[in-house]
Amino acid sequence: MSHRSAFRKVHNGIASREQMFQLFNRHRGTPGIDPSSGTPYEGEWFEVEASAYHFMLGLLPPLFRRTGMFGMSEYKAGYVTSVFFAIRIRGRERWFHGFCNLSDKHSPDAMRAAIIARETGATDSMTREEKLEAIWNTTHPDFKGIAGEINPDAWPVEHHGKRAVLVDGGRDGTILKRLEDLSDDEIDSRMSAIRAHAKRRRGNDADPS
Repeated sequence: MSHRSAFRKVHNGIASREQMFQLFNRHRGTPGIDPSSGTPYEGEWFEVEASAYHFMLGLLPPLFRRTGMFGMSEYKAGYVTSVFFAIRIRGRERWFHGFCNLSDKHSPDAMRAAIIARETGATDSMTREEKLEAIWNTTHPDFKGIAGEINPDAWPVEHHGKRAVLVDGGRDGTILKRLEDLSDDEIDSRMSAIRAHAKRRRGNDADPS
């Protein structure tokens, strides 16, 4: 399996219905990606709300359905389609969406196993790619952009179309830096902020007042 098609979490926390639909099309308009290809999506997954799971189940007759899993009959592209999972993790029911390539009939089960391993800590900590996706998805639009989109001359041509986020450039002040070029320290700092925000949100959700 290629690096691109490896199972990977692309959203931190539980996606709202609006966020879910945005993630369904998150590669749309990305330079260098064929919109008719499902390849960029293959292997991506994220957590959704229970209501979104049941809404999608009732939207179209499922391509297939079995305990805790169903596939959408409308393919993203090629053999890649949406598969939804209801998984009990540490005694709590949770719901997930993933893009599976059904040319491999085992891919839904493999993705389910990957989700469980990831969410129970049975795998190593987040990969660098997963961290970069979390940083991109949680960065406010005012603090990120696409290299070369506004000021093409400020970027080498080979960097045009790549994702960039604002960072502290020291003497240069705040600058845009390619997402893929973030240092380990910059990634760790941002991930700490993301986790702290998620923890506060979970605490607020649990507050009955």
